[in-house]
Amino acid sequence: MRDLRLLPKAHLHTHLESTVRLHTIRELGGEPPAQDRPFHNFREFADQRAAVRDLLREYRHFRRIAEEFCEDEAAQGVRYAEVTFTAAAHGERLEDPEMPLEAVLEGLALGAERYGIQTRVILDHSRRRSTERLWRSLKLATRHAQVVAIGVAGDEAYPAAPFGEVFQVAREAGLHLVHHAGETAGPASVWEALTVGHAERIGHGIRVLEDPDLVSELRARRVPLEVCPSSNVLLGLVPSLTEHPLPRLIEAGLRVTLNTDGETPLLAEYQRVREIFGYGDTELASLARSTVDASFAPALLKAQISDEIDRWLQDRPASSDCAASPPASV
Repeated sequence: MRDLRLLPKAHLHTHLESTVRLHTIRELGGEPPAQDRPFHNFREFADQRAAVRDLLREYRHFRRIAEEFCEDEAAQGVRYAEVTFTAAAHGERLEDPEMPLEAVLEGLALGAERYGIQTRVILDHSRRRSTERLWRSLKLATRHAQVVAIGVAGDEAYPAAPFGEVFQVAREAGLHLVHHAGETAGPASVWEALTVGHAERIGHGIRVLEDPDLVSELRARRVPLEVCPSSNVLLGLVPSLTEHPLPRLIEAGLRVTLNTDGETPLLAEYQRVREIFGYGDTELASLARSTVDASFAPALLKAQISDEIDRWLQDRPASSDCAASPPASV
């Protein structure tokens, strides 16, 4: 088996605030959450992540976690990442609308220079929050070329329809649209993301198989799913990794990308897919290539990473997978 750490990867669904290093949380005065422990409900998960976000108060905090994100991702073979950040919420909390995003972008630029990873930013918005805040996210997004998309996230019991006008204006401004759907709710949330939300990718989408018409629509449109198996188990949405629908999503002919939600290192996610589903190097390279293809990276960068994946497959495999343990994160 080839070393998965050396497999060139893209990472499309990871929340910056969920990737903060454990020792960084401690240094900022927080208590790191327990690792690999399933949450009892989505609210518990959201509250725990909110406690981490509240530790971020100064420019240097945001810049630090962004640069550390780049170092950790690059160490796992990630060549390109689209990291999700809730900029408007931080700006509102700190009464400084511009600072959090500007600090993150500086940290990502430093990380690109030092670790050779390319990044773009997606600004997300809680479905529970006001339309006015999403307008502020859109305003921030249009000011920075490194921001490639906006989208709604969070509890899908709250509809995306109230934000329809913002989505339309974002499209006209040249931004991509990526929404969480089909995670905590069923196919109806995905239909809404496609119609009202004009989604170009679906965050999670693990429940789409409940609706054959939706599966056909996603296949016809070639809309990728950002699948995060370990996160789905941690949030109690899937009983175990062995029962995760990832193989069935692929077998249904859907465009599947492999991601983490920020709940586990990407290298660990590839290792678990290898071990639990018995995927060989060819299947894992196919997942990596699908993720690159679904990204909003420049065409030249996509081609370069795809060529690197081909070379990884052509290399003679080692006698064992000697990848180093991925870094601890939250």
